[in-house]
Amino acid sequence: MKKPPQLDANGKRKFSIRDSFAYAAGDLGCNMSFALKGTMALFWSQFMGMRLWYPILLIIVQVWDAINDPLIGSIIDADKHKYKRNKFLQYIWFGSIGLIIGGACCFLPITGAQPIAKAIIFIAGYVVWDAFYTIANVPYGSLLSLISSDPADRASLSAWRSIGSMLGNMVPMVILPFIIYDDNKNLIGENVFLAALIMGVLGFICFQFMIRNTEIRVDAEIKVNDDQPKFNVFEALKNFVHNRPAVGATLAAMGMFIGMQGASTAVQVVFQVYYQNTDISGIVQLFSMIPILLFTPLARKMVVKYGKKELAIFGSICSIIGALGLFIVTPNNPGLDLVIYILCQLVYSLGLGIYSTVSWAMMGDAIDYNEWKTGKREEGVVYAMHSFFRKLAQGLGPALAIFIMGFYGYVENDVNEFGEPIINIELLSFDVGVNMRWLVAILFLVAAVMQFIGLALIYNLDKKTLAKMSAELHRNVEADDDLTYTTAEDSDNLA
Repeated sequence: MKKPPQLDANGKRKFSIRDSFAYAAGDLGCNMSFALKGTMALFWSQFMGMRLWYPILLIIVQVWDAINDPLIGSIIDADKHKYKRNKFLQYIWFGSIGLIIGGACCFLPITGAQPIAKAIIFIAGYVVWDAFYTIANVPYGSLLSLISSDPADRASLSAWRSIGSMLGNMVPMVILPFIIYDDNKNLIGENVFLAALIMGVLGFICFQFMIRNTEIRVDAEIKVNDDQPKFNVFEALKNFVHNRPAVGATLAAMGMFIGMQGASTAVQVVFQVYYQNTDISGIVQLFSMIPILLFTPLARKMVVKYGKKELAIFGSICSIIGALGLFIVTPNNPGLDLVIYILCQLVYSLGLGIYSTVSWAMMGDAIDYNEWKTGKREEGVVYAMHSFFRKLAQGLGPALAIFIMGFYGYVENDVNEFGEPIINIELLSFDVGVNMRWLVAILFLVAAVMQFIGLALIYNLDKKTLAKMSAELHRNVEADDDLTYTTAEDSDNLA
Protein backbone atom coordinates (compact mmCIF):
# COMPACT_ATOMS: atom_id res chain seq x y z
CA MET A 1 0.00 0.00 0.00
CA LYS A 2 1.36 3.39 -1.03
CA LYS A 3 2.31 5.59 1.92
CA PRO A 4 0.44 8.93 1.83
CA PRO A 5 2.69 12.01 1.59
CA GLN A 6 3.29 14.18 4.66
CA LEU A 7 1.47 17.52 4.49
CA ASP A 8 2.47 20.92 5.82
CA ALA A 9 0.24 23.38 7.72
CA ASN A 10 -1.35 24.54 4.42
CA GLY A 11 -2.24 21.05 3.26
CA LYS A 12 0.59 20.92 0.71
CA ARG A 13 3.04 18.07 0.39
CA LYS A 14 6.02 18.83 2.60
CA PHE A 15 9.20 19.98 0.85
CA SER A 16 11.53 17.03 0.31
CA ILE A 17 14.25 15.64 -1.91
CA ARG A 18 11.51 14.86 -4.44
CA ASP A 19 11.13 18.59 -5.10
CA SER A 20 14.87 18.98 -5.58
CA PHE A 21 15.02 16.02 -8.01
CA ALA A 22 12.09 17.40 -9.97
CA TYR A 23 13.58 20.90 -10.20
CA ALA A 24 16.95 19.45 -11.24
CA ALA A 25 15.18 17.52 -14.02
CA GLY A 26 13.85 20.81 -15.39
CA ASP A 27 17.31 22.27 -15.95
CA LEU A 28 18.48 18.90 -17.25
CA GLY A 29 15.72 19.25 -19.85
CA CYS A 30 16.76 22.83 -20.67
CA ASN A 31 20.39 21.85 -21.09
CA MET A 32 19.60 18.84 -23.22
CA SER A 33 18.53 21.48 -25.73
CA PHE A 34 21.07 24.11 -24.76
CA ALA A 35 24.25 21.99 -24.50
CA LEU A 36 24.88 21.98 -28.25
CA LYS A 37 25.01 25.78 -28.40
CA GLY A 38 28.74 25.58 -27.71
CA THR A 39 29.07 23.50 -30.88
CA MET A 40 27.08 25.99 -32.94
CA ALA A 41 30.12 28.19 -33.65
CA LEU A 42 32.14 25.23 -34.93
CA PHE A 43 29.19 23.93 -36.98
CA TRP A 44 28.68 27.24 -38.78
CA SER A 45 32.34 28.24 -39.10
CA GLN A 46 33.90 24.87 -39.98
CA PHE A 47 31.13 22.75 -41.51
CA MET A 48 28.91 25.42 -43.08
CA GLY A 49 31.77 27.75 -44.05
CA MET A 50 30.28 30.87 -42.43
CA ARG A 51 33.10 32.06 -40.13
CA LEU A 52 32.89 35.68 -41.29
CA TRP A 53 29.09 35.71 -41.25
CA TYR A 54 28.57 33.85 -37.99
CA PRO A 55 29.51 36.61 -35.47
CA ILE A 56 27.25 39.07 -37.31
CA LEU A 57 24.35 36.63 -37.50
CA LEU A 58 24.71 35.76 -33.82
CA ILE A 59 24.44 39.43 -32.84
CA ILE A 60 21.40 39.87 -35.12
CA VAL A 61 19.44 37.08 -33.42
CA GLN A 62 20.04 38.72 -30.05
CA VAL A 63 17.68 41.46 -31.23
CA TRP A 64 15.01 38.77 -31.24
CA ASP A 65 16.00 37.94 -27.67
CA ALA A 66 15.52 41.60 -26.73
CA ILE A 67 11.88 41.31 -27.81
CA ASN A 68 11.27 37.66 -27.04
CA ASP A 69 12.33 37.29 -23.39
CA PRO A 70 10.64 40.32 -21.76
CA LEU A 71 7.56 39.90 -23.96
CA ILE A 72 7.03 36.28 -22.96
CA GLY A 73 7.79 37.17 -19.35
CA SER A 74 5.11 39.87 -19.37
CA ILE A 75 2.60 37.53 -21.03
CA ILE A 76 3.16 34.99 -18.27
CA ASP A 77 2.81 37.63 -15.54
CA ALA A 78 -0.41 38.98 -17.08
CA ASP A 79 -1.96 35.56 -17.72
CA LYS A 80 -4.79 35.17 -15.18
CA HIS A 81 -6.28 32.03 -16.69
CA LYS A 82 -6.94 29.29 -14.12
CA TYR A 83 -4.94 26.25 -15.18
CA LYS A 84 -5.44 22.81 -13.69
CA ARG A 85 -2.04 22.81 -11.98
CA ASN A 86 -0.19 26.09 -12.46
CA LYS A 87 0.33 28.53 -15.32
CA PHE A 88 4.13 28.27 -15.08
CA LEU A 89 3.97 24.50 -15.45
CA GLN A 90 1.57 24.84 -18.37
CA TYR A 91 3.95 27.13 -20.26
CA ILE A 92 6.86 24.78 -19.52
CA TRP A 93 4.84 21.87 -20.93
CA PHE A 94 4.14 23.76 -24.16
CA GLY A 95 7.74 24.95 -24.54
CA SER A 96 9.13 21.45 -24.00
CA ILE A 97 7.16 20.17 -27.00
CA GLY A 98 8.70 22.79 -29.29
CA LEU A 99 12.20 22.03 -28.04
CA ILE A 100 11.97 18.52 -29.49
CA ILE A 101 12.67 19.96 -32.93
CA GLY A 102 13.75 23.49 -32.01
CA GLY A 103 17.37 22.61 -31.26
CA ALA A 104 17.74 20.59 -34.48
CA CYS A 105 16.57 23.61 -36.50
CA CYS A 106 19.87 25.32 -35.60
CA PHE A 107 21.91 22.53 -37.23
CA LEU A 108 20.33 21.91 -40.61
CA PRO A 109 23.29 20.50 -42.64
CA ILE A 110 22.54 22.23 -45.94
CA THR A 111 26.09 22.96 -47.08
CA GLY A 112 25.18 23.46 -50.74
CA ALA A 113 23.03 26.56 -50.16
CA GLN A 114 24.15 30.05 -51.06
CA PRO A 115 25.56 32.19 -48.20
CA ILE A 116 22.42 34.35 -48.04
CA ALA A 117 20.27 31.21 -47.86
CA LYS A 118 22.48 29.83 -45.09
CA ALA A 119 22.08 33.11 -43.20
CA ILE A 120 18.28 32.86 -43.48
CA ILE A 121 18.38 29.20 -42.37
CA PHE A 122 20.47 30.13 -39.34
CA ILE A 123 18.27 33.06 -38.27
CA ALA A 124 15.01 31.13 -38.80
CA GLY A 125 16.30 28.06 -36.97
CA TYR A 126 17.62 30.10 -34.06
CA VAL A 127 14.39 32.09 -33.74
CA VAL A 128 12.31 28.89 -33.60
CA TRP A 129 14.60 27.30 -31.00
CA ASP A 130 14.90 30.46 -28.90
CA ALA A 131 11.15 31.06 -28.80
CA PHE A 132 10.39 27.60 -27.41
CA TYR A 133 13.42 27.70 -25.11
CA THR A 134 12.22 30.98 -23.60
CA ILE A 135 8.64 29.70 -23.20
CA ALA A 136 10.04 26.80 -21.15
CA ASN A 137 12.96 28.49 -19.41
CA VAL A 138 11.47 31.79 -18.18
CA PRO A 139 8.62 30.17 -16.18
CA TYR A 140 11.01 27.45 -15.05
CA GLY A 141 13.29 30.05 -13.46
CA SER A 142 10.33 31.89 -11.94
CA LEU A 143 9.01 28.65 -10.48
CA LEU A 144 11.72 28.48 -7.81
CA SER A 145 10.12 31.29 -5.77
CA LEU A 146 6.76 29.45 -5.83
CA ILE A 147 7.92 26.00 -4.74
CA SER A 148 8.99 27.27 -1.32
CA SER A 149 9.55 30.57 0.49
CA ASP A 150 12.07 29.06 2.92
CA PRO A 151 15.66 30.32 2.19
CA ALA A 152 17.19 26.91 2.91
CA ASP A 153 14.69 25.19 0.56
CA ARG A 154 15.50 27.72 -2.15
CA ALA A 155 19.21 27.11 -1.66
CA SER A 156 18.55 23.39 -2.05
CA LEU A 157 16.53 23.95 -5.23
CA SER A 158 19.25 26.22 -6.64
CA ALA A 159 21.95 23.67 -5.81
CA TRP A 160 20.02 20.81 -7.40
CA ARG A 161 19.28 22.97 -10.42
CA SER A 162 23.04 23.30 -10.81
CA ILE A 163 23.31 19.50 -10.69
CA GLY A 164 20.65 19.21 -13.40
CA SER A 165 22.50 21.80 -15.46
CA MET A 166 25.79 19.96 -15.01
CA LEU A 167 24.31 16.61 -15.99
CA GLY A 168 22.69 18.24 -19.01
CA ASN A 169 26.11 19.48 -20.08
CA MET A 170 28.16 16.47 -19.00
CA VAL A 171 26.36 13.83 -21.04
CA PRO A 172 26.79 15.63 -24.39
CA MET A 173 30.24 16.87 -23.35
CA VAL A 174 31.60 13.35 -22.93
CA ILE A 175 29.70 11.52 -25.68
CA LEU A 176 29.55 14.06 -28.51
CA PRO A 177 33.32 14.28 -29.23
CA PHE A 178 33.26 10.59 -30.16
CA ILE A 179 30.33 11.18 -32.52
CA ILE A 180 30.66 14.58 -34.20
CA TYR A 181 34.34 14.46 -35.29
CA ASP A 182 35.95 12.35 -38.02
CA ASP A 183 39.42 10.77 -37.80
CA ASN A 184 41.03 14.03 -38.93
CA LYS A 185 39.38 16.04 -36.10
CA ASN A 186 36.96 17.79 -38.50
CA LEU A 187 33.27 18.25 -37.62
CA ILE A 188 30.59 15.93 -39.10
CA GLY A 189 27.57 18.21 -39.50
CA GLU A 190 24.97 15.51 -40.14
CA ASN A 191 25.86 13.82 -36.86
CA VAL A 192 25.41 17.10 -35.00
CA PHE A 193 21.90 17.44 -36.48
CA LEU A 194 20.91 13.91 -35.37
CA ALA A 195 22.34 14.50 -31.90
CA ALA A 196 20.25 17.67 -31.57
CA LEU A 197 17.07 15.74 -32.41
CA ILE A 198 17.81 13.03 -29.85
CA MET A 199 18.63 15.57 -27.15
CA GLY A 200 15.35 17.37 -27.83
CA VAL A 201 13.42 14.16 -27.11
CA LEU A 202 15.42 13.53 -23.92
CA GLY A 203 14.76 17.10 -22.81
CA PHE A 204 11.02 16.63 -23.29
CA ILE A 205 11.08 13.53 -21.08
CA CYS A 206 12.95 15.41 -18.34
CA PHE A 207 10.42 18.25 -18.41
CA GLN A 208 7.50 15.84 -18.10
CA PHE A 209 9.09 14.29 -15.00
CA MET A 210 9.53 17.75 -13.48
CA ILE A 211 5.94 18.83 -14.20
CA ARG A 212 4.47 15.69 -12.63
CA ASN A 213 6.52 16.03 -9.43
CA THR A 214 6.40 19.77 -8.72
CA GLU A 215 4.37 21.09 -5.77
CA ILE A 216 3.42 24.80 -5.63
CA ARG A 217 3.43 25.97 -2.00
CA VAL A 218 3.55 29.76 -2.27
CA ASP A 219 0.14 31.30 -2.94
CA ALA A 220 0.06 31.86 -6.69
CA GLU A 221 -2.67 34.46 -6.35
CA ILE A 222 -0.21 36.80 -4.67
CA LYS A 223 1.85 36.65 -7.86
CA VAL A 224 -0.80 38.30 -10.05
CA ASN A 225 -1.21 42.05 -10.18
CA ASP A 226 -4.83 42.86 -10.98
CA ASP A 227 -3.93 46.40 -12.03
CA GLN A 228 -0.88 45.43 -14.06
CA PRO A 229 -0.36 47.96 -16.88
CA LYS A 230 0.28 47.07 -20.49
CA PHE A 231 3.82 45.80 -20.93
CA ASN A 232 6.41 48.40 -21.88
CA VAL A 233 9.91 47.10 -22.60
CA PHE A 234 11.53 50.43 -21.64
CA GLU A 235 9.62 50.57 -18.36
CA ALA A 236 10.56 46.95 -17.65
CA LEU A 237 14.21 47.75 -18.32
CA LYS A 238 14.02 50.82 -16.06
CA ASN A 239 12.50 48.78 -13.22
CA PHE A 240 15.07 46.07 -13.71
CA VAL A 241 17.98 48.52 -13.55
CA HIS A 242 16.65 49.83 -10.22
CA ASN A 243 16.57 46.28 -8.83
CA ARG A 244 20.15 46.22 -7.54
CA PRO A 245 20.29 42.51 -6.58
CA ALA A 246 18.91 41.53 -9.99
CA VAL A 247 21.54 43.68 -11.75
CA GLY A 248 24.37 42.25 -9.65
CA ALA A 249 23.24 38.65 -10.11
CA THR A 250 22.78 39.26 -13.84
CA LEU A 251 26.25 40.78 -14.31
CA ALA A 252 27.74 37.76 -12.52
CA ALA A 253 25.74 35.39 -14.73
CA MET A 254 26.82 37.30 -17.85
CA GLY A 255 30.42 36.89 -16.79
CA MET A 256 29.91 33.18 -16.26
CA PHE A 257 28.41 32.73 -19.72
CA ILE A 258 30.96 34.90 -21.49
CA GLY A 259 33.56 32.58 -20.01
CA MET A 260 31.68 29.34 -20.61
CA GLN A 261 30.19 30.03 -24.03
CA GLY A 262 32.91 32.29 -25.39
CA ALA A 263 35.76 30.08 -24.29
CA SER A 264 33.96 26.89 -25.36
CA THR A 265 34.63 27.67 -29.03
CA ALA A 266 38.32 28.35 -28.40
CA VAL A 267 38.59 25.32 -26.07
CA GLN A 268 37.39 22.97 -28.80
CA VAL A 269 39.99 24.39 -31.20
CA VAL A 270 42.63 23.98 -28.47
CA PHE A 271 41.90 20.25 -28.35
CA GLN A 272 41.67 20.03 -32.15
CA VAL A 273 44.95 21.82 -32.88
CA TYR A 274 47.03 22.34 -29.69
CA TYR A 275 46.51 19.06 -27.81
CA GLN A 276 45.45 17.30 -31.04
CA ASN A 277 43.06 14.99 -29.20
CA THR A 278 39.33 15.73 -29.45
CA ASP A 279 38.36 12.44 -27.78
CA ILE A 280 39.63 13.55 -24.37
CA SER A 281 38.15 17.06 -24.55
CA GLY A 282 34.86 16.01 -22.96
CA ILE A 283 36.59 13.86 -20.35
CA VAL A 284 38.87 16.75 -19.31
CA GLN A 285 35.90 19.09 -18.98
CA LEU A 286 34.01 16.40 -17.08
CA PHE A 287 36.96 16.03 -14.69
CA SER A 288 36.83 19.78 -14.03
CA MET A 289 33.29 19.40 -12.69
CA ILE A 290 34.39 17.22 -9.76
CA PRO A 291 34.68 20.22 -7.37
CA ILE A 292 31.15 21.31 -8.28
CA LEU A 293 29.76 17.86 -7.51
CA LEU A 294 31.63 17.72 -4.20
CA PHE A 295 30.40 21.12 -3.06
CA THR A 296 26.76 20.83 -4.09
CA PRO A 297 25.62 18.52 -1.21
CA LEU A 298 27.12 21.04 1.23
CA ALA A 299 25.41 24.07 -0.31
CA ARG A 300 22.31 24.10 1.91
CA LYS A 301 24.26 23.99 5.19
CA MET A 302 26.84 26.48 3.95
CA VAL A 303 24.12 28.95 2.92
CA VAL A 304 22.46 28.73 6.33
CA LYS A 305 25.81 29.31 8.06
CA TYR A 306 27.44 31.94 5.83
CA GLY A 307 24.82 33.34 3.42
CA LYS A 308 24.38 33.19 -0.37
CA LYS A 309 26.20 36.40 -1.26
CA GLU A 310 29.12 35.61 1.01
CA LEU A 311 29.58 32.14 -0.50
CA ALA A 312 29.24 33.41 -4.07
CA ILE A 313 31.95 36.06 -3.51
CA PHE A 314 34.33 33.40 -2.20
CA GLY A 315 33.56 31.34 -5.29
CA SER A 316 34.38 34.22 -7.63
CA ILE A 317 37.76 34.70 -5.90
CA CYS A 318 38.55 30.99 -6.44
CA SER A 319 37.68 31.41 -10.13
CA ILE A 320 40.00 34.41 -10.46
CA ILE A 321 42.86 32.38 -8.96
CA GLY A 322 42.16 29.47 -11.33
CA ALA A 323 41.96 31.79 -14.36
CA LEU A 324 45.29 33.43 -13.48
CA GLY A 325 46.86 29.98 -13.30
CA LEU A 326 45.73 29.29 -16.88
CA PHE A 327 48.20 31.93 -18.07
CA ILE A 328 50.99 29.42 -17.39
CA VAL A 329 51.39 28.06 -20.93
CA THR A 330 54.14 25.59 -21.98
CA PRO A 331 53.87 25.08 -25.76
CA ASN A 332 57.16 23.17 -25.83
CA ASN A 333 55.66 20.57 -23.50
CA PRO A 334 51.96 20.05 -24.32
CA GLY A 335 51.77 17.13 -21.85
CA LEU A 336 52.79 19.37 -18.93
CA ASP A 337 50.54 22.08 -20.28
CA LEU A 338 47.57 19.70 -20.20
CA VAL A 339 48.27 18.90 -16.53
CA ILE A 340 48.45 22.63 -15.70
CA TYR A 341 45.25 23.23 -17.66
CA ILE A 342 43.38 20.48 -15.76
CA LEU A 343 44.59 21.63 -12.33
CA CYS A 344 43.70 25.27 -12.98
CA GLN A 345 40.34 24.19 -14.38
CA LEU A 346 39.69 22.36 -11.11
CA VAL A 347 40.29 25.54 -9.10
CA TYR A 348 38.27 27.64 -11.54
CA SER A 349 35.42 25.12 -11.48
CA LEU A 350 35.41 25.03 -7.69
CA GLY A 351 34.66 28.75 -7.67
CA LEU A 352 32.13 28.36 -10.45
CA GLY A 353 30.45 25.51 -8.59
CA ILE A 354 30.17 27.50 -5.36
CA TYR A 355 28.60 30.39 -7.25
CA SER A 356 26.33 28.35 -9.52
CA THR A 357 24.78 26.37 -6.65
CA VAL A 358 23.37 29.59 -5.14
CA SER A 359 22.97 31.72 -8.28
CA TRP A 360 19.34 30.80 -8.94
CA ALA A 361 18.38 31.24 -5.30
CA MET A 362 19.94 34.71 -5.50
CA MET A 363 17.66 35.55 -8.42
CA GLY A 364 14.68 34.26 -6.42
CA ASP A 365 15.70 36.69 -3.67
CA ALA A 366 16.03 39.47 -6.25
CA ILE A 367 12.40 38.84 -7.28
CA ASP A 368 11.41 39.18 -3.62
CA TYR A 369 13.48 42.39 -3.45
CA ASN A 370 11.40 43.85 -6.27
CA GLU A 371 8.24 43.21 -4.25
CA TRP A 372 9.90 44.51 -1.05
CA LYS A 373 10.83 47.85 -2.63
CA THR A 374 7.93 48.42 -5.06
CA GLY A 375 5.07 46.32 -3.69
CA LYS A 376 4.79 44.62 -7.09
CA ARG A 377 5.34 40.93 -7.72
CA GLU A 378 6.79 40.54 -11.25
CA GLU A 379 8.50 37.17 -11.50
CA GLY A 380 8.10 36.86 -15.25
CA VAL A 381 9.42 40.32 -16.16
CA VAL A 382 12.32 40.31 -13.66
CA TYR A 383 13.43 36.83 -14.65
CA ALA A 384 12.88 37.54 -18.36
CA MET A 385 15.16 40.58 -18.22
CA HIS A 386 17.73 38.48 -16.37
CA SER A 387 17.35 35.76 -18.99
CA PHE A 388 17.73 38.31 -21.81
CA PHE A 389 21.08 39.58 -20.53
CA ARG A 390 22.25 36.02 -19.93
CA LYS A 391 21.36 35.16 -23.51
CA LEU A 392 23.07 38.34 -24.70
CA ALA A 393 26.25 37.11 -23.00
CA GLN A 394 25.74 33.66 -24.49
CA GLY A 395 25.64 35.26 -27.94
CA LEU A 396 28.29 37.92 -27.44
CA GLY A 397 30.77 35.47 -25.91
CA PRO A 398 31.08 33.14 -28.94
CA ALA A 399 30.73 36.05 -31.41
CA LEU A 400 33.54 37.97 -29.74
CA ALA A 401 35.66 34.82 -29.47
CA ILE A 402 35.22 33.95 -33.17
CA PHE A 403 36.03 37.56 -34.10
CA ILE A 404 39.25 37.57 -32.03
CA MET A 405 40.18 34.08 -33.19
CA GLY A 406 40.21 35.38 -36.76
CA PHE A 407 43.05 37.74 -35.88
CA TYR A 408 45.08 34.84 -34.49
CA GLY A 409 44.94 32.48 -37.45
CA TYR A 410 41.49 30.86 -37.23
CA VAL A 411 40.59 31.63 -40.87
CA GLU A 412 39.27 29.83 -43.93
CA ASN A 413 42.10 27.73 -45.35
CA ASP A 414 40.33 25.28 -47.66
CA VAL A 415 37.22 24.84 -49.84
CA ASN A 416 34.39 22.31 -49.60
CA GLU A 417 32.90 20.20 -52.40
CA PHE A 418 30.92 23.23 -53.58
CA GLY A 419 34.02 25.42 -53.82
CA GLU A 420 33.10 27.47 -50.73
CA PRO A 421 35.81 28.55 -48.25
CA ILE A 422 35.85 26.51 -45.03
CA ILE A 423 38.18 25.86 -42.11
CA ASN A 424 40.16 22.62 -42.35
CA ILE A 425 41.61 21.75 -38.96
CA GLU A 426 44.44 19.72 -40.55
CA LEU A 427 45.77 22.86 -42.24
CA LEU A 428 45.81 25.07 -39.11
CA SER A 429 49.30 25.58 -37.66
CA PHE A 430 50.33 24.66 -34.12
CA ASP A 431 50.82 28.37 -33.39
CA VAL A 432 47.07 28.89 -33.92
CA GLY A 433 46.47 26.33 -31.17
CA VAL A 434 48.86 28.20 -28.85
CA ASN A 435 46.96 31.44 -29.50
CA MET A 436 43.66 29.72 -28.70
CA ARG A 437 45.18 28.46 -25.43
CA TRP A 438 46.01 32.05 -24.41
CA LEU A 439 42.56 33.23 -25.46
CA VAL A 440 40.91 30.65 -23.18
CA ALA A 441 42.86 32.02 -20.20
CA ILE A 442 41.88 35.62 -21.05
CA LEU A 443 38.19 34.82 -21.42
CA PHE A 444 38.08 32.87 -18.15
CA LEU A 445 39.76 35.73 -16.27
CA VAL A 446 37.36 38.33 -17.70
CA ALA A 447 34.43 36.10 -16.71
CA ALA A 448 35.68 35.64 -13.13
CA VAL A 449 36.31 39.37 -12.64
CA MET A 450 32.80 40.19 -13.90
CA GLN A 451 31.37 37.71 -11.40
CA PHE A 452 33.30 39.31 -8.54
CA ILE A 453 32.14 42.83 -9.47
CA GLY A 454 28.50 41.76 -9.77
CA LEU A 455 28.47 39.79 -6.53
CA ALA A 456 30.75 41.82 -4.24
CA LEU A 457 30.11 45.38 -5.40
CA ILE A 458 26.53 45.45 -6.74
CA TYR A 459 24.46 42.62 -5.24
CA ASN A 460 23.35 44.00 -1.86
CA LEU A 461 21.42 41.15 -0.23
CA ASP A 462 23.88 39.84 2.32
CA LYS A 463 22.75 37.40 5.01
CA LYS A 464 21.58 40.14 7.43
CA THR A 465 19.67 42.20 4.81
CA LEU A 466 18.05 39.07 3.37
CA ALA A 467 16.73 38.08 6.81
CA LYS A 468 15.25 41.58 7.29
CA MET A 469 13.61 41.53 3.84
CA SER A 470 12.13 38.05 4.35
CA ALA A 471 10.70 39.01 7.74
CA GLU A 472 9.05 42.19 6.40
CA LEU A 473 7.58 40.42 3.37
CA HIS A 474 6.20 37.70 5.64
CA ARG A 475 4.54 40.32 7.85
CA ASN A 476 3.04 42.01 4.78
CA VAL A 477 1.53 38.72 3.60
CA GLU A 478 0.05 38.08 7.04
CA ALA A 479 -1.39 41.61 7.09
CA ASP A 480 -2.98 41.07 3.66
CA ASP A 481 -4.49 37.79 4.86
CA ASP A 482 -5.96 39.50 7.94
CA LEU A 483 -7.41 42.27 5.77
CA THR A 484 -8.99 39.74 3.42
CA TYR A 485 -10.50 37.85 6.35
CA THR A 486 -11.89 41.04 7.92
CA THR A 487 -13.37 42.21 4.65
CA ALA A 488 -15.09 38.85 4.12
CA GLU A 489 -16.44 38.93 7.69
CA ASP A 490 -17.81 42.45 7.21
CA SER A 491 -19.52 41.37 4.00
CA ASP A 492 -21.22 38.53 5.85
CA ASN A 493 -22.43 40.95 8.53
CA LEU A 494 -23.82 43.35 5.92
CA ALA A 495 -25.64 40.48 4.29
